[in-house]
Amino acid sequence: MEREDQNQSEYLQSPLILHSHSSGQDDGLAVNEKQSSWRGIERSDIVEEVKKQLWLAGPLIAVTLLEFSLTVISVMFVGHLGELALSSASMATSFASVTGLSLSIGMASALDTFCGQSYGAKQYHMLGIHLQRAMFVLMTVNIPLAVIWANTRPILIFFGQDPEIAAEAGSYATFMIPGLFAFGLLQCLNRFLQTQNNVFPMMCSTGITTLLHVFICWILVFKSGLGNKGAAVASSISYWFNVIMLSLYVKFSPSCAKTWTGFSKEALHDILTFTWLAVPSAVMVCLEMWSFELMVLLSGLLPNPKLETSVLSICLNTAATVWMIPFGLSGAVSIRVSNELGAGRPWNARLAVRVVLVIAIIVSTLTGTVIILVRNIWGYLYSNEVEVVKYVAVMLPILAASNFLDGLQCVLSGTARGCGWQKIGAFVNLGSYYLVGIPLAIVFAFVMHIGGKGLWLGIICALIVQVCSLMIISIRTDWQQQAKKATDRVYNSVTPENLVS
Repeated sequence: MEREDQNQSEYLQSPLILHSHSSGQDDGLAVNEKQSSWRGIERSDIVEEVKKQLWLAGPLIAVTLLEFSLTVISVMFVGHLGELALSSASMATSFASVTGLSLSIGMASALDTFCGQSYGAKQYHMLGIHLQRAMFVLMTVNIPLAVIWANTRPILIFFGQDPEIAAEAGSYATFMIPGLFAFGLLQCLNRFLQTQNNVFPMMCSTGITTLLHVFICWILVFKSGLGNKGAAVASSISYWFNVIMLSLYVKFSPSCAKTWTGFSKEALHDILTFTWLAVPSAVMVCLEMWSFELMVLLSGLLPNPKLETSVLSICLNTAATVWMIPFGLSGAVSIRVSNELGAGRPWNARLAVRVVLVIAIIVSTLTGTVIILVRNIWGYLYSNEVEVVKYVAVMLPILAASNFLDGLQCVLSGTARGCGWQKIGAFVNLGSYYLVGIPLAIVFAFVMHIGGKGLWLGIICALIVQVCSLMIISIRTDWQQQAKKATDRVYNSVTPENLVS
């Protein structure tokens, strides 16, 4: 550890010299790299990298599962109120995910690049500045989104939904509006902490929030008279509770003393620089999430739509649960790549990508095997109808294949966030899902009459294009050049009086 700190200090000298002395001086970063960077990778380096990534990925997987469980718990409580309450809550939750929550997740992921690289470069105070910028931008964007949520009922009716369900869903979404702002702040705080490799407070805070959410839901849904709207209020309260806990931790914890130095006017500068990366970050995330929601809508147009929609919903729910594992790995590699590039160690960033790809292949193979083994009984968790159970058994091997590809694309997308390739990722996702995946899904399902299997095969085609594209980009990456870009990004955002040597 002492040797690593010494090396880090050595490589961080050159960016400061480069930015503060004459342009005639040689690029110190390149000189250092030529001398020692691309040394042979030892087994101990690989083992250490595996330990670091698993240490990060474990809590991140737990956080993702616990946050996902908040929505599941709310819908479970509402389900005991009747079919109308359940269907309206499910529709409102899906509408909220498409129009607001996915956007917050995407825009906040720009902090993976800014905070991660600043932390690696030891410009610790800039993490607090980037956090404040992200919060300001997300709160501003959430204002028009709140207006959209307030008009959920007429929007759903416009798109042909049942008026009674639309009315209840609109009421549910309106009571979720306070949670929209809390969710945006929560995503920013999570990124702020995880880019510092400080993931256990997030896991503890989210765990406490989830336990409290069960009690709050029980009170508001069954005892307060609010009915299904009580679940929406409970979600908002839980999100704000989580935000308050993490805010207090950031404010008073010694581990954040260097990265949070209080509110600063500097955060209002370079808003456009953050937005310029946050927008493609959001596009990158939303294009992928929206394509899966579109699959559910398309399933309703198939023959026997109740069966097709039910089975596809089960498969999507299963895929979303399994997806939490590679998503945790994605967060881990994003942190490792951004930290190492910011610190001027491109060979470590390249090693992190290679290690996480191997881990993702192993994990995806294991989870896919489990999915195939339980295919004949998995459907009984959701339905007692034999027709549904048999259809699910047919679909799960296809889902296992998509899960394998999804694991690879998750970690490659994490690499993209760590490097700041969000614009490239947005174009890759646009082409993969909307030029290849969805058109092929329509052809398979409606022209070749393969049904729901055809829709999922279209998603697999999209994932193949996405994985191949991101893999080619990663293989052809000049990691020395990426380290230089990270250095420029970090020090261009630091004003001369705040530069830390």
